Amino acid sequence: MRIDDYQLLLNLREHKTIRATAKKILLSQPAITQRLKYIEEYFSVKVFLRTPKQLIVTAAGEQIIKHAEQLLFQETRLHHQLIKSVDEVTGTLSLGVSSLVSQHYLPKILDAYTKAYPKVTIDLITGVSEEIRQSAADFHVCIVRGEQLVDYQCHHLFSDRLYLFDTIEIGEDQRPFIEFKTDADYQKLIEDWMLEQRGVDIRRSMKVDQFETAKELMKIGLGMTVLPKSMVTEELMNLPHLPLEVKGEPLVRETWLCLKEGIRALPQVEAFVDMLKNKPWI
Repeated sequence: MRIDDYQLLLNLREHKTIRATAKKILLSQPAITQRLKYIEEYFSVKVFLRTPKQLIVTAAGEQIIKHAEQLLFQETRLHHQLIKSVDEVTGTLSLGVSSLVSQHYLPKILDAYTKAYPKVTIDLITGVSEEIRQSAADFHVCIVRGEQLVDYQCHHLFSDRLYLFDTIEIGEDQRPFIEFKTDADYQKLIEDWMLEQRGVDIRRSMKVDQFETAKELMKIGLGMTVLPKSMVTEELMNLPHLPLEVKGEPLVRETWLCLKEGIRALPQVEAFVDMLKNKPWI
């Protein structure tokens, strides 16, 4: 059944004859008769009782015409909503975001975004970058740290230099090293640094779930840890710290915004990408 078929039933009920309907909607009588035959065969009932003077709606026809009215009303309402929303940003925005970004930057980003686009629904998943990479196809936008996503359009957001922090002067004594759950490429950065450095006596004895836990344990003196500059406060910079380098080059963790080609055609995605690329939140 087509929308036009439902509209035809309403026209036939209103004008009461095939002839009058044909004149009103500018279709031939045989064409209308053929469409009505198709409709009645589709529902396996008679919609109209044909008399010499007019068409009379049957009991089954009343149900079908009531359904036609509801369907056409919904169709019209949908068209109006779509016309109204042409200049509005609506829909669902699906995000997969690195835990560090979600903890330190995303609240400010989403606060600004939802105020600017209140009709957008946010669907957010956070985790270490490797977890986000593995499920990247589930999201409109991914924000990951380390390497870019292969076969995705990626925009550089910021660089994060890595520092070793402790509560005592670094290099004076052997100290426990507080590690945290992370992805393979970050772990490789740390391993490369450990292989090269000679001035720090490290005992790898503690592993925790995330950056924040490692930071808090370090602050109470349980050991040293590596932190990215993005999560370092002025208070922490007053503690003993050492910028990490390998072969004389600073160790830096990159952060990327990644999305599949063509996905920016969705207005809610375009608005979010534009907001992040302007970087008022860094």
